[in-house]
Amino acid sequence: GCTSCTRACPRFRTWETEIDTHLFDRPRRVEEVDGISKDIILARASDDYVHKLGQDGGLVSALLIWCLDHGYIDAALVSYLEGDGTSWKAVPGVARTREEVLAAAGSRYTYSATPMAYDEAVAGGAEKLALVGMSCHSSVPPVMTVRKAGKPARRFALNIGLLCSKTFDDAIFPELFEAKYGLRKQDMVKMNIKGVFQIWMRNGDYHEVPLKECHAWTREGCKTCPDFAAEHADISTGGIGAFGDWTLTIVRTDLGREILVKMLEDGSLIGRPGDDDPGAITLLRKLSVRSRKRWPATAVDAPRLVPPPAPKPVPAAVSPATSGPG
Repeated sequence: GCTSCTRACPRFRTWETEIDTHLFDRPRRVEEVDGISKDIILARASDDYVHKLGQDGGLVSALLIWCLDHGYIDAALVSYLEGDGTSWKAVPGVARTREEVLAAAGSRYTYSATPMAYDEAVAGGAEKLALVGMSCHSSVPPVMTVRKAGKPARRFALNIGLLCSKTFDDAIFPELFEAKYGLRKQDMVKMNIKGVFQIWMRNGDYHEVPLKECHAWTREGCKTCPDFAAEHADISTGGIGAFGDWTLTIVRTDLGREILVKMLEDGSLIGRPGDDDPGAITLLRKLSVRSRKRWPATAVDAPRLVPPPAPKPVPAAVSPATSGPG
């Protein structure tokens, strides 16, 4: 049969070095544990409504709206909540307008295969697509391009990656949140992960669930994923660090830089240096190393390579005690 599925697979063969060389003209260096990048900044939407509806700084929503308005894209492949949203079941879908982008705003921590919305977007006449997804999604367009895996890759005009260490099975709602904590998914309005699983309820209550209790519902594929930082996106984003209303933003490609610079210049985004939150940079690299160590030892080495741990400091030598004259 044909080999399209293996050529398009973002975790097959020497995928990391193939895509690195295609996007950046070189493979990543071992110390670049969070992937090759041009800059790291903190960003947030300047539009208060977009900022409020979005996750953390509302960056992804602001990006998509701006790119639709300025002709960079004509549709985005995103994740929606099924039905009226009370099921908290994430499903792939297409956003073509500001209203549809905002309807998709916010994070879900169950899996949604956003590239699967491709057919719907093309059927609606879209020619320039943005893809919003975790690393397992954001590696798809470049790997399809470098392996000449068909025409679909030509329509991807912008690739936005989401920092991600894992997603959870939908069963976590009835089996943990409701069974142990009495939290019904139909009563939830927002969730986030900041060292704990944060859940906001419709009645205004707020709850925290320890992440260690959630691990049993981790999707199997996530347990061996080495890419926390969505290293092959144009722009990678995530809400880690001390500033909960800003988005850590990794600028990777010339296109990503061009768009962010224009948005900062026209006031669509507010930015500050990534160094304003050194803890976020440290955490980014710590979580990237942790993810890389999950890559199977039986697979190609490149995704697993990280710098050796820093040597432990040698205790200062203690001079032996000497006796004074008796």
